[in-house]
Amino acid sequence: MLTRKTRSRIVASAAVLAVAAGTPQAYAALDGRPTPSSQAKSATVARGKPYINTRLYFGTGRPDGKPPVSDKQFLTFVDKHVTPKFPSGLTIQRGRGQWRDQDGRIGREGSYELSVLYPVSEARVHDADIEKIRSTFKRIFDQESVLRTDDNERADF
Repeated sequence: MLTRKTRSRIVASAAVLAVAAGTPQAYAALDGRPTPSSQAKSATVARGKPYINTRLYFGTGRPDGKPPVSDKQFLTFVDKHVTPKFPSGLTIQRGRGQWRDQDGRIGREGSYELSVLYPVSEARVHDADIEKIRSTFKRIFDQESVLRTDDNERADF
């Protein structure tokens, strides 16, 4: 029968071995070297070129009792401020959003998700374009924020 101290040592040793076994793969992932799982994943994704998919989430609620941003206002904003910077295309989806404001209150409102896809090689130029779109929407429609997400993807048209 194993003593409590012996069991504790066995568990601790097993934990150290488990961490040590994963260390080469973890360090390989950190320094950009492919890991076995990333190699398998890349083998299944042979199509397309590297793109970035940026999604912007625009709330429609406005402060001080002002009416929400209407479909017409939003589409006019897109025509004037987004399309000129992304003439190749974009996608807009309507949604319902929930968020916490600066004062800690939960707000719920209609929203729009705008998605633009662009080559990784154009990321530096489009980053400035996207930040300008965000700041312009916030200024025009009295918004605290416009959420941005960026995902690396492969695309084939």
